[in-house]
Amino acid sequence: MSDDASDGVSDGTRDLRGPASPDAGRTPGRVDGARVWQYRFLDAHLDQVRYPDGSVGEQVLIKHPGAAAVVPFLSDPRGDDPQVLLIHQYRYAVDGMLWEIPAGRLEPGEPTIACAHRELREETGCTATAMESLTSIWTAPGFTDERIEIFLATGLVRGESTREADEFIEVATLPLSKALGMIASGEITDAKTVVGLLYAAGFRSGV
Repeated sequence: MSDDASDGVSDGTRDLRGPASPDAGRTPGRVDGARVWQYRFLDAHLDQVRYPDGSVGEQVLIKHPGAAAVVPFLSDPRGDDPQVLLIHQYRYAVDGMLWEIPAGRLEPGEPTIACAHRELREETGCTATAMESLTSIWTAPGFTDERIEIFLATGLVRGESTREADEFIEVATLPLSKALGMIASGEITDAKTVVGLLYAAGFRSGV
């Protein structure tokens, strides 16, 4: 994912989310709160939240612009054990390499399908003649509003990748059956990748 938004850090006092809902006293949701930290594309808020039973407590919410991810097929998804592209990428948070589908965050005002095409090209060098939305997922709703829309890409044409300086990626072509086996064995553990591959296998492919 690209991290090229501005690097400013807030003073921790300004609330960018607007006034509380007029229904905050009667329905579950945000009552009050403020942004307490900001860096690049992430905003951390400490909010007072009314729960369904009427009680009020504090919740930390990490605001995220959203993202797109792509399951890229090199051959017909409904064919006999179609070929998929995966990336093997270094991730500091897990102190190692992860198998993933191409993905990245949305730029301001960018439609998710445009983001999907852009990230596929940047990370694998491929362009797709067809891009179909499969599903969307909340990545970690206990503390962030990040939502990823997952696409299926077909009709791939290979080209040159344009990766970010902090992206260390190897691109691999695998039969879908092998990728599914890697999920079963615990070798693929990235959530969006597990969802994307299983969804494509269950609803779009002939495997």
